[in-house]
Order: sequence, then structure tokens, then C-alpha cells
Amino acid sequence: MRTFARTLLLVVLLLLAGPAGAQTRSVEPEGATGRQEKPAVLARRAMVAAANAHAVDAGVEILRAGGSALDAAIAVQMVLGLVEPQSSGIGGGAFLLYWSQEQARVRTYDGRETAPAGARPDQFLDANRAPLSHEEAVVGGRAVGVPGLVRMLDLAHRNHGRLPWARLFAPAIRLAETGFAMSPRLHRLLERERALRADDAARRLFYGEDGHARPVGAILVNAAYGATLRALAAGGADAFYRGPIAEDVVSAVRAHAVPGSLALDDLARYRAVERDPVCGAYRLRRICGMGPPSSGAVGVLQMLGVLERTGFAEAAPHSADALHLFSEAGRLAYADRGRYVADPEFVSQPVAGLLDPAYLTERARLVGAQSMRRAAPGIPPGAHALGDAPELGLAGTSHISIVDARGDAVAMTTTIEDGFGSRILVRGFLLNNQMTDFAWLPESRGRPVANRIEPGKRPRSTMAPTFVFDSDGRLRIIAGSPGGTAIINYLAKTLVAMLDWGLDAQRAVSLPNFGSRNGPTEIERGSAYAPLAAALRERGHEVDLLTLTSGLHVIERTPEGWRGAADPRREGVARGD
Repeated sequence: MRTFARTLLLVVLLLLAGPAGAQTRSVEPEGATGRQEKPAVLARRAMVAAANAHAVDAGVEILRAGGSALDAAIAVQMVLGLVEPQSSGIGGGAFLLYWSQEQARVRTYDGRETAPAGARPDQFLDANRAPLSHEEAVVGGRAVGVPGLVRMLDLAHRNHGRLPWARLFAPAIRLAETGFAMSPRLHRLLERERALRADDAARRLFYGEDGHARPVGAILVNAAYGATLRALAAGGADAFYRGPIAEDVVSAVRAHAVPGSLALDDLARYRAVERDPVCGAYRLRRICGMGPPSSGAVGVLQMLGVLERTGFAEAAPHSADALHLFSEAGRLAYADRGRYVADPEFVSQPVAGLLDPAYLTERARLVGAQSMRRAAPGIPPGAHALGDAPELGLAGTSHISIVDARGDAVAMTTTIEDGFGSRILVRGFLLNNQMTDFAWLPESRGRPVANRIEPGKRPRSTMAPTFVFDSDGRLRIIAGSPGGTAIINYLAKTLVAMLDWGLDAQRAVSLPNFGSRNGPTEIERGSAYAPLAAALRERGHEVDLLTLTSGLHVIERTPEGWRGAADPRREGVARGD
């Protein structure tokens, strides 16, 4: 019976993927925990926007001490791994954009996790080649990829840091050793979580003797994490990838009831990569983001390119016409993403072809008065024949936006994949389950799948840290969001709200989420856009009303300085001087 259920699940996934690899619908990566409206924040010189007030305070402290935007990002990240452990941390990976005002240059850094040398293309299939259940796949050592965050931050700091590396860990060490108050969001997510309780160290840290999450306001002291950070502060990134910390990480993965293949050599050999940014134009603005294995910049630019060619500017803001065009553009972008985007070291990437103006014009012609419901991938210049496969598409993720007094900026999206990652806590931090971001089926209809599992490979991501520049070349917007495969839609929504509809950053972030991942048209449940569902259904849309928990953090240039915005759907804030 169990095998039959898994086989049925595989059939359903393939049907959802459609004839041309449409994306499967995914469960919310992190559940909703309420909404709190937030005002826009103005600052004249510098700004930090991130997912927790403690982390933002750490970033502001570093900026006031003379640190760069990159220095502040490291401090913010180390605190987020403590106070928002479900979303990101040193056991995961990240993509980072850096803008140098003096050099007028965007540089991008890839700290994505990699598959261990012992990874297998079928490791998330059972003996009958049916996919494992979500919990079977996500929880345990089998799902853990080689963490890349620390090595990437080290590389970026060597290029852009101003303060000593060790100084950047001080706020997080202080908070880990003295304690912080359990936030309402962390409490609610812990209370809902079941698998994490099976990890002894996590249970002692987060739960009481009655098995329930420690109450809101309870002081959590994570001395183990503080000790880990002290080791990293003193020994640099090598202290993570070699020696006792690496040994404990490997031991935890291999000793788990669902063991993984992670080995010491995998950690020792990990390298962060500086990549060329992916940039494109939209209505006289230049938009830059991260290239493959991130699909974020390609997806956002494809959507905007299609919108520019389908009369979106003439559609009334907040109307059914606007949502129709936006969702159709998303279907086309997600179809191409699903077939082509993967690790460029393993699969040739037709990025130029996907963003070619003639190709975008060709794709835009597919948008009509009625919804296409599911789009087929196109054949961009430079593309190779590939198969399509569904993916789980979850992500426990966070985004950091920072600008410093020199005008240098960071947009960094950082993740441990599913909420609470693999549910393995080592030395005070959680390990990722990033291996489940690969396609679980290595082949489809006799063709290899671009995002299949291969040793040393980086899984495809939807993370989309983004910079927007005005026509004069001045940095205007720093943006990004968590949200699994919906991130592209969250970013594109925010950009059209700001660039087309004239909303400020906070109003754009707070705007209801909507779009399509090449499946149903999704509209945020209970929002002002929910009544538009009837008009969209008349145009052939299948409409789902969902809880779409973005975590957007946006900073925009204003005549007075900088305006910061934080998503009302999570507990982030923006602060500056």
C-alpha cells in the first residue's frame, strides 16, 4: 500500500509538471504567524533591513563602528543564525550581491551548498523509483549538502571588508552567551514543528520538559553557538571547514537515523565562487541579480521583459487585467526556469538566449486574453535538449538589504532550505537540507534533467537578491525575499509596484502577493486582491487563494537619503542613521 501511494504521488507530480515541466505547487516553506503593518523608515546615511530586530541592531552597530555594508551583512547573518534559526545560518548557503559606489560595479558571490561526493542521482527515490515523502526526504543526513555560507562570506570580506573579521562576530557571540527573548514567530513555528524534537540538542534548547516550545519571552541561551562563533572569529573560515567543527558536522550527518554521505573531504574542498552578475533593462532602469545556479535574476528579468511587451503599463494598477498579465508572464518564466536553469559547471546555461529581446518578444506573443493555464518551455538561442522534472521547492530562507555611508550596498539571500533545515543541530546551529532542492528524477522522457543530483553540483535556487539602477546609473533599490519557488513572483511584484505603480518601498512590500509558478494563479488569501479571483476565472485562470508568506526587505533611494521597508508578514525591521 505504501509503495502504491508513493507511485501515485509520482504520477500526480508528473501531471502537475505538465507536458513541458511546469513547476509543482509547493507547501509554504515557513508558515504564517500573523501580520503586523509597519511604517517606512527614513535614514540619511545608512540603512539595514533584515528579518529580526536583534540582527538589524548588530548591523547598525557595525556600520557605526566604520564597517562596510559587507561587514554589517556578516554581523547580521551571525545573529540571524541565532534568533531566526529556522531560516538561515552557518549550516547553509547564500547568494550575495555587492555594489561598490567608487568602482560603480556589481560583484556577485555564490555560497550555494554542493552535493557531497557520495551523492546519488536517485537518492530521494525508493526501490520502486517512487519519490520519498516530504518528511522522509527532508529530515536527516541524506538531505544535507556541503554548507557554503562561511566560505562565501570569507571571500567577500577579503574583497570588501573594512573591519577585522573577528570584530564582526562580537554582537552574535554576546547575544548567544547572554541570551535573547523567544519571539512570537519562532515560538509558533517551533510549536508546530514535530521532527525537530527528535534531535536531543534541539529539544533541550528550544523545548521545555512538557515537550512544548519554550514560551514567548523566555530567554534562550545558546552557549554552543557562542563557542562555535568564537572559533570562527579566531580561526576564520578554515575553522569551519577543517578540524573539530567539521568533524562534528560530518559525525552528526553520518550518525543520524537517516544518514548522509557528507565527508570531511567534501568540507575541505568546498569553494565559494565569484560569478558575473545577470543584468537587464526594464523601462529605462537596469536590474541586476545573481546568475545560475540561481534562477532568480533570469526569472525576474524574463517576467519583466514579457510584461514590457504585453501592455502591462496600460493595465490599471491592482486590476484583474494587471494580475492576468503578471501571472501569464510568470507561467512563461517558470516554464523556462524548470527546464534550463542549473549549475553552470555541469549544464550549459542559455542565459543570454533566455533574455534575448527577440526571444522575449516571441514568448510575449503567447500571452492572450485568456489564460494559457500552463506554459511550455521555449527554445531560446543556445539551448540544449533537456528533460523536465518536478521538485519539492521548499526554502527556509531570509533576506538582508544594507547600504552604508559610502553608498556601497549588499543584497544577500541566505538559506538552510526547508524550515529548520534537516532538523540536525550541531554545535548550536542547524544543518541545511539543500539536497532536496535538486530534481528528484534524473531523467524525463529519455532526456537528462538539468537540475539532477550529481556529486559536487550546486542545486538550482530561486533566491533573487536584486539591485535596481536608475537611467543615470545611480543605485535606486536593494531588494530580496525568502519564499521558496515563489521568490521570483514576490520580487517581480515589488518591482512593478514601485516602478510601474509608483508605490514607495513599504507600500510595495505590503501589497498582496500574487502570481503563477506555471500552475494555478495564486492570490494572497484574505487580501484586497482576493475579490479579483472571479474575473480571473472568467479568463480561464485556475485560482488558488493561499497564505503567501514573503519576507521582503527593501531599501530605496529618496531625495532625503534612504527609505527602508520590512515585510508585515514576518518580524523583520529596517533601521538606519
